[in-house]
Amino acid sequence: MPAVAAPSSPVGAPDRPADAPVPASPAGEALNRVSTTLPIMLRLTCGLAGAVAALAVRTPPVEPAPLAVAVLVLTGWSVWFARSGTRSGLTPGLIGVDVALTVLTCLFIPRLVAAEVLPGEVSWVAILASTSVIVAQLALRPHWAVPAGLLVAAAYALGAHRAGDDVEAVAHATTLVVQTASGTALAVVLRGSSRRADTAFAERQRVLREAVIARTARETERRQNRDLHDTVLSTLTMVGLGAVRSDSPLLRARAAADLRTLAAARSGTDLDVAATDQGHTTHRGDTTDRGDTTHPPVDGWLREVAGRFPELPTVVDLAPDVTAPAAVTAALAESTAAALANVLRHAPGAAVRLRLSGPAGAVVVEVVDDGPGFDPARVPAHRYGLRESIRGRMASVGGRAVVDSAPGRGTRIRLEWPHAH
Repeated sequence: MPAVAAPSSPVGAPDRPADAPVPASPAGEALNRVSTTLPIMLRLTCGLAGAVAALAVRTPPVEPAPLAVAVLVLTGWSVWFARSGTRSGLTPGLIGVDVALTVLTCLFIPRLVAAEVLPGEVSWVAILASTSVIVAQLALRPHWAVPAGLLVAAAYALGAHRAGDDVEAVAHATTLVVQTASGTALAVVLRGSSRRADTAFAERQRVLREAVIARTARETERRQNRDLHDTVLSTLTMVGLGAVRSDSPLLRARAAADLRTLAAARSGTDLDVAATDQGHTTHRGDTTDRGDTTHPPVDGWLREVAGRFPELPTVVDLAPDVTAPAAVTAALAESTAAALANVLRHAPGAAVRLRLSGPAGAVVVEVVDDGPGFDPARVPAHRYGLRESIRGRMASVGGRAVVDSAPGRGTRIRLEWPHAH
């Protein structure tokens, strides 16, 4: 996961395509979009409305030629400002040109604004000046935004004074200074809030990443422990209990397959297929994280599993045409293998029945033996077979394992996916 960067400058960047990755600083990115979109809309709407207002009142001392030039330039600039800002963001250069044009317009108030509409801070130039101040505060950092706002205020005061209205000069210049101060304060608060939000987001991402790493490490350890339990430990236990003769070809084939499984686990790869005794194919390893979307028939895998245990008198009753995702099929097969290994280890003379059914879209595998049975509640917590090789493996694919046994009445292990209701 990439590191979470600090929020970028609110000098806007154009909107990101819909299929772009989630930003590292979502609050900063959101503020950037607002700080780009709002100034663009202000400049465009006020520029077009100001052009209409400017042409509506042309009484003396308004001079038609300078007014027409000013309206043409400012209207074209408003359209260009919106186009350039949308494509490339509100760069300091773009804002600088906007402020310069506003200052120049304010200085020509005596030739552009009629005397009857100048008072009251409602003339089109007053609106233009306020718009430029607000745009600068939203788009620039304070060390540029504040001087820009003060420059516009001074230019308006000078222009209104030259037009002979000192009351308007002081009134709207004061308004522009207040807009500069309040706009800067708002921008500082918003930027600080976005940084804090992105810091919290980065911390949450870090915690989530560490949790995923820890969970992955635990799952890897459990998978490796299952492989170890189902291979070497299982084989050695059966030899120690006398279930398999130490000089049998079956033992040599099983030991070779166990070594291949452990070698694959050590190298960090899954051992999908390993040759075993009598040319059977053994599907080893946990495949729950491969993303395989195939749905192989479960009965073929279970027949292969039953073939791994020729020592057990197993009756196979497998319904055809029962399929499941490859990871689920592998978990069912390996859990079945662990159950059969337990029978061979703890009840080597028992008769075994292996059933497969598919009720109501579910997959159910049952391993039933008529051995001595046991009390599942008395199985020590450190015993790995039932806990991880069967229950844990089924849980890893969203299934479950139900163990039904008691001393003197055999054992039934029921593997279900999904859970039967």
